[in-house]
Amino acid sequence: MASLTHFCLIISIIPSLLASSANAQLSTTFYSTSCPNLQTIVRNAMRQASARDSRLPASILRLFFHDCFVKGCDASLLLDDTSSFTGEKTAIPNQSTRGYEAIDAVKTQVEAACSATVSCADILALATRDGVVLEDPTWTVPLGRRDSRTANLNAANSQIPSPFAGLSTLISQFAAKGLSARDMTALSGAHTLGFSRCLAFRTRIYNETNIDPAFARTRRANCPASGGDNNLAPLDGTPAGFDLNYYQSLVNRRGLLHSDQELFNGGSQDALVRTYSTNRATFFSDFAAAMVKMGNISPLTGTNGEIRRNCRVLN
Repeated sequence: MASLTHFCLIISIIPSLLASSANAQLSTTFYSTSCPNLQTIVRNAMRQASARDSRLPASILRLFFHDCFVKGCDASLLLDDTSSFTGEKTAIPNQSTRGYEAIDAVKTQVEAACSATVSCADILALATRDGVVLEDPTWTVPLGRRDSRTANLNAANSQIPSPFAGLSTLISQFAAKGLSARDMTALSGAHTLGFSRCLAFRTRIYNETNIDPAFARTRRANCPASGGDNNLAPLDGTPAGFDLNYYQSLVNRRGLLHSDQELFNGGSQDALVRTYSTNRATFFSDFAAAMVKMGNISPLTGTNGEIRRNCRVLN
């Protein structure tokens, strides 16, 4: 990662991004008095963890996305199952999620500095931003979320977009969370980082026709027609770099997932994908703004929820 060209785009939060009354309670200065070193603690912890695990920024970003799409950004995904409680980690879309230990480590450091003050939901939001910042774009994170006391396994199974979804389904699922089609296409750019399992892209590389034949052959080498479900392939050609390669791959019919290629398949998002494939500033700006919008989905604030001492269990 250290060899990547860094190009930080600072996105200022504008009032329209915090327009709803539910979101207005979030503030970029929420912990300025109660935990003034919070951002430095999270940033340093993420930098150290990412140096040990190059996949971590993508993994944390995925955790945040899967958390926000179920009941809002409330850290419900981080809860472990108990004998009397079923969390969201065993939901089908979450079975390959990773990075929980990194969030635990950040939480431990934050608790040492500011006991029972900072929510796991806010730590996850900051860790996501700081993981991506190691690659390129950055944004200011509104804070003040509290942690859920519940989880929803059924919602996790039904509301997190599938890698097999078509464009109309993707647009409607994002719209249900207050995110536009443009937000959806920008947020899909998170797939410029990380890897996917063979299970998620086997059908595409063996059965679909809107795919570059050479790309399909390359991916089949590590993803047999049966077996090898957990074999990994990069989501784009530069899986450790936050760049334009994801959209360039779509234009060249080299999207790894069916849901990826749906963004460039003769539909409403083709023109935007072409723009993102060549215009770094536009993609970074849209991605950062969409991340703020996603982070504002139904936060618990005020006296709702709790501040977990351990992100995996209720207090």
